[in-house]
Amino acid sequence: MSYIIECKKLQRTGLILTFFGGGLLAALIPVLNMAFRSEMYITQNEPPLQILFDANWQIMAMLNILLIVSGACALYHIEYGDNAIQKMAALPLPGNRIFLGKCLVLTVLATLMLLPEILSLVFCIYYWFSGAEILNMAFYREIFAGYGCLLLLMLPLILIALLIASTFRNMWISLGVNIVCVFIATMLPTNNFALSLFPFALPFQTLAGTDGRRVIGFMICAGVEILLIGIAEMIYRNIRRCFE
Repeated sequence: MSYIIECKKLQRTGLILTFFGGGLLAALIPVLNMAFRSEMYITQNEPPLQILFDANWQIMAMLNILLIVSGACALYHIEYGDNAIQKMAALPLPGNRIFLGKCLVLTVLATLMLLPEILSLVFCIYYWFSGAEILNMAFYREIFAGYGCLLLLMLPLILIALLIASTFRNMWISLGVNIVCVFIATMLPTNNFALSLFPFALPFQTLAGTDGRRVIGFMICAGVEILLIGIAEMIYRNIRRCFE
């Protein structure tokens, strides 16, 4: 029920078209890069998927992060704008229903955003590389596994962005805090595992060509971060009720 209500609220934000359009914009990056500089990449010895991720994912991830941050702030802005969040807090409903509903909505939007980006990488491999990988089922297993990993690494970002957005009534403050965290993430060294676990830095990880143990480490740490951020949201919600 909460999810249905959140979906109806999306009509007031235009986030569905925004996320899908943002996904298409990010999907154009590897296509344009290969169209103008294909000779730089087709001669490399690494697997095509790793080449494309290494060449394009940083800017694609930046667009994805900015979309998620903006979407999180917009989702809570419509609650604070008409004092709806205070009214819903007075209802006999679980306190975390609003937060969980928005997490689910933003996760679905992120899934929608990632789909054209992954398809553009498949197209680039088929058109500019040998194309033999397209006929191999192992290639599709790698694509689906990579898609799931990228989505999992985005979940801590989704939760922390929503937590920050729920903290401030003014949307511009929450947006500013999120943007500062994004810039901090861009300055962190990507080869440092501990610093890469910063929720705003996790989506920059490509994982293509990465050691399997390191990938499993990222997945486990992402799950732990999701749990910790969820606990932090419950603690913050109970503290906020004491001062409202």
